[in-house]
Amino acid sequence: MVDEIYECSFAPELWPNVLDRLARMTDAVGGTFFVASSTGVQSWTASEPLRLGIELFAKTGLATRGGRLARLRAAHPGFVLETDLYDTEEEMAADPVYRELLWPAGLGWGTGTAVPLPTGETLCLTLERFRTRGPIETDIIQQLDGLRPHLARSALMSARLQLERARIASETLALLGLPALIFDHQGKVLAANKLIEALTDQIRWLARDRISLKDSSAHSLFERAVANLEVEGATPVLSFASRGVQASAAMVVHVVPVRGASRDIFQRCAGVLMMMPISFPEAPPVELVRSLFDLTPAEARVARGLTTGETVETIASSTGVSRNTVRTQVQGVLEKTGCSRQAEVVALLSGIAVRKAGA
Repeated sequence: MVDEIYECSFAPELWPNVLDRLARMTDAVGGTFFVASSTGVQSWTASEPLRLGIELFAKTGLATRGGRLARLRAAHPGFVLETDLYDTEEEMAADPVYRELLWPAGLGWGTGTAVPLPTGETLCLTLERFRTRGPIETDIIQQLDGLRPHLARSALMSARLQLERARIASETLALLGLPALIFDHQGKVLAANKLIEALTDQIRWLARDRISLKDSSAHSLFERAVANLEVEGATPVLSFASRGVQASAAMVVHVVPVRGASRDIFQRCAGVLMMMPISFPEAPPVELVRSLFDLTPAEARVARGLTTGETVETIASSTGVSRNTVRTQVQGVLEKTGCSRQAEVVALLSGIAVRKAGA
């Protein structure tokens, strides 16, 4: 058991196996592992029977609306029972964690522990029993307390390792010549390379590992992009212009989501922000415009047409569509590039060009 716990230090995807073993040991339905901050659950993993429950716990804000997490944080450094956290069943019934999540699922007797992390967040482990099974026995709590130091050390190693992975990823981007930083679900910077740290004309570095793009419009789009990364069905803003303090369209910002295995515990990276310098003043090809700003083929052709001096009327005539259709496509270009006027689109796109070989 201890060997499996430490194996998770370097392979976080193995935590569900450990949670399954702990659940069998306590005659529980399953276990959960999650990292929580003052704003809620940041990342989580769980035994298969509890995956839906912990996902609801994270997405519906029960971590902050309910009192279970706060009581767990304030408890003594060991595994505790519901009876250690609540004096009466009435208190439990008043807590939405029990009323809305655990009791409707037939759960409600369990144990848990909280481990503070150096990042200021808290790691929590819970094991959940069916309510009909009754409270977890004292001798089992003693066994869990014997494993707790190993669980805490392994959790700390996993957290440190993940931050190191973030640093290495950002340095790899630097080798490709891309100013870049990696951020979590709240927009907090986890790692940044030297190229992006040098962009003081574009970025203001704030306290508590936060950033602000000096172009207020670009910063609003970045905040929207971060918020939409976790919203199902939302249209993400993934590429836009950032003008810097001189009010010129000097950079193109790309927000790249982190997906897949990053959903496992300690995979705290939500996305990567990259900034691409604008180069020579010539109209870029349609394919480049599409890839930079997620435009449709029609929107890309309209954008390039504006850059070469065409009007809405001439674009409509040459493409065989109505002027209203072209105006709708122009509006789409404005939204996706973060511009408010056609002149800004022209200024932005006229500064983007494919670099010549060897340049």
